[in-house]
Amino acid sequence: MLRSFAIALVAGGLLAAPSAEARDGISPGGAAALGVLGGLAVGGALGAATADPYYPGKPVYRAPRPRPVYVEEEDIGPVCHFERRRYIDAYGDVYFRRVRVCE
Repeated sequence: MLRSFAIALVAGGLLAAPSAEARDGISPGGAAALGVLGGLAVGGALGAATADPYYPGKPVYRAPRPRPVYVEEEDIGPVCHFERRRYIDAYGDVYFRRVRVCE
């Protein structure tokens, strides 16, 4: 409906437009330039009115949910972790080392 109205409006504007003769002190080239500018303005307004106002954006990837992992206690073995321990060398310099501690 809106598209047919816009086409009828543009066609009516073209038929009712004055000829390119010099009228009211406007040269024929100036009249043509004003017609082109008016057409661009009306076309931009109609294009903006009929365009989709929302950009959908980029598609979002979502990783699938991880499956639950079941581990039996017999397969675990000793429980180990790392600790930071202070170490002082023979020259008195203090260092921190990561030490693996298993229970």
